[in-house]
Amino acid sequence: MRKIIAIFVSLITLNTVNAQTFKLDSDGRDQGYVNTILGRSKKVTDALNITGTAKGEQVMNIVANRYFELNDIYEERDSLKKAASALTGDAKKQAQAFAESQKDSKLYRSHFAFDADLSLFLDASQIETVKDVMTYNVVKVTYDAQCDMIPTLTAEEKAQILAWLKEAREFAIDAESSKKKHEAFGKYKGRINNYLSKRGYNLTKEREAWAERVKARGGTL
Repeated sequence: MRKIIAIFVSLITLNTVNAQTFKLDSDGRDQGYVNTILGRSKKVTDALNITGTAKGEQVMNIVANRYFELNDIYEERDSLKKAASALTGDAKKQAQAFAESQKDSKLYRSHFAFDADLSLFLDASQIETVKDVMTYNVVKVTYDAQCDMIPTLTAEEKAQILAWLKEAREFAIDAESSKKKHEAFGKYKGRINNYLSKRGYNLTKEREAWAERVKARGGTL
């Protein structure tokens, strides 16, 4: 009897998840902007090989809506800060701080809601792919470069580097522009360099040796 009940509950849960749909939040938005965002979002479904499927449509809408939401959050912050510029002294500082705190609060909720929405259609590995595409695959590019530059990295060091790059990606995916996304990674790249230096690596010599190896392979850095 318990087994039958468990199966029944599982079927209800599965049907509930499959019934969950996400509509593109494009109302009132410039069509050119919407098309640009849909183009970005299609890169995600292309990478997952689900473009043109029912699942792909839902994932594309989730990703596109996240871009829309980020734009709205940062536009609201900018509007509040612009209004604050008319103030002076402590009132101005407080208004600007409020604008930033509002932005941070909304980003926090949006960040975890995005993962939750994606999890209705994708597994953990696929969600990683979504985040990588949305952050220009910087995690893989940087990790591969570090491993190629320093072939003697230990398993522990590689794991730490990858963990920090993935942590940086969580900040980058919330950033307002390509520049800000790369800045998020830049902070962690600095942390990685400090870590490796403390572990005894001479990064200047490692880079020079790496450049020679790459040149010998006929490539460029």
